[in-house]
Amino acid sequence: MSTADRCGGGSGSGASGSGLAILYRGPLASCNYDCPYCPFAKRRDPPDVLAADRAALERFTGWVTATADVRLSVLFTPWGEGLTRRWYREAMVALSHLPHVDRVVIQTNLAARVDWLADADPARAALWTTYHPGQVTRERFLARCARLVELGVRFSVGVVGLPEHLDEARALRATLPPHVYLWVNAADGHRYDAAQEAAWTALDPLFGYSVRPHLSLDRPCHAGETAISVRGDGTVRRCHFVDEPIGNLYDGSWRAALRPRTCVNGACDCHIGYVHLKPLGLRDVFAGGLLERIPAGWPPG
Repeated sequence: MSTADRCGGGSGSGASGSGLAILYRGPLASCNYDCPYCPFAKRRDPPDVLAADRAALERFTGWVTATADVRLSVLFTPWGEGLTRRWYREAMVALSHLPHVDRVVIQTNLAARVDWLADADPARAALWTTYHPGQVTRERFLARCARLVELGVRFSVGVVGLPEHLDEARALRATLPPHVYLWVNAADGHRYDAAQEAAWTALDPLFGYSVRPHLSLDRPCHAGETAISVRGDGTVRRCHFVDEPIGNLYDGSWRAALRPRTCVNGACDCHIGYVHLKPLGLRDVFAGGLLERIPAGWPPG
């Protein structure tokens, strides 16, 4: 998986824009792809790590099931690829049927079959997918997308904005149904001149938010107030960018920890981090699709 998918912090409620959004990340770090821009490419987790990840996810799923007094949304952001593991598919299905869960989403390279989503509630389950040229053929990836459309599952599609990906991204946009949003993440360490930025913006009208970091120090943020990051052991942080714990999911201390906060970092350059900066107003831009990264009212017009 691209590090551009894995870099940051939390998401607001996918359906209602209210309640508590949880960004969950367990020990899993293995992936079936070897993207050159990802430090976790082709990494294999040993059996004990896989067992720990499964146990942690089952504990988390049980907590979500039992915590029915709060409207919840969940975004799974594993460092590796989760949907090749049965326990993530089972968790997605189970959580999608809980009446107090507005949305359950996972970031995925879409390498695994998606027919299991026929058992999920399509009004609540959704996918944040990324196309990785060089790892999978466009035809194979589009076939997965077509199946998601048949199943009625909401999903977005993204690419990392590397120059060598531009032609593939254009071909992808030309073939995807208009209602499927194609997002572009600025590549780490790559600087875009005006012409390059314009080329990518033609594919993703919101690319400008990704292409340059956002000043965040002392600016109000939803992270730690209505969105939190949770690790496999239940440790709660305001987001992935801030290591300081603010409580634990399983001892109930997270409840008293939720309050308005300002960012302690100088800048934020990842979508699922800066989407929560209140001055940017991106929760309104992505209202109803914040977790799965789909703008409100897409497609335009």
